[in-house]
Amino acid sequence: MHAQGAAFKYGDNVDTDVIIPARYLNIADPQELASHAMEDIDADFVKNVKPGDIMVAEKNFGCGSSREHAPRVIKDNGVACVIAASFARIFYRNAINIGLPILECAEAAAAIEAGDEVAVDFGTGEIRDITTGETFQALPFPEFIQGIIDNEGLLNSLKARGV
Repeated sequence: MHAQGAAFKYGDNVDTDVIIPARYLNIADPQELASHAMEDIDADFVKNVKPGDIMVAEKNFGCGSSREHAPRVIKDNGVACVIAASFARIFYRNAINIGLPILECAEAAAAIEAGDEVAVDFGTGEIRDITTGETFQALPFPEFIQGIIDNEGLLNSLKARGV
């Protein structure tokens, strides 16, 4: 599986309140909720993001509360992958559980700039900054995690396996 798109770049400690502010958590419609993603840190994110784009961040992305809404609004905006130097553990688990691919690679997170065209090969873990020609190596997903992502989430993966 591959992804390719423009990079949206963020810094350290982007918390779940920045990803989706708590004041919107009472919105039941997923698309309306997703329309508020990142608005406190990047007011134009939802206007500019296109399906297949890639989010890049520094350390501790997704810290804060354990709300599952955070990775969901990222995925619902069409982001194909999040690359960061590190993720908060609960965000990491929530992202995988809904089938949002996330890769840890400090070198890529530091080097990729906003607007760069980025390609990711999930099978090998290779991250290419097409704009600069640089290549970075993340760990590829283990087979069972790739199965969750391929099936668009943990529940679908379990159903596909007849569990």
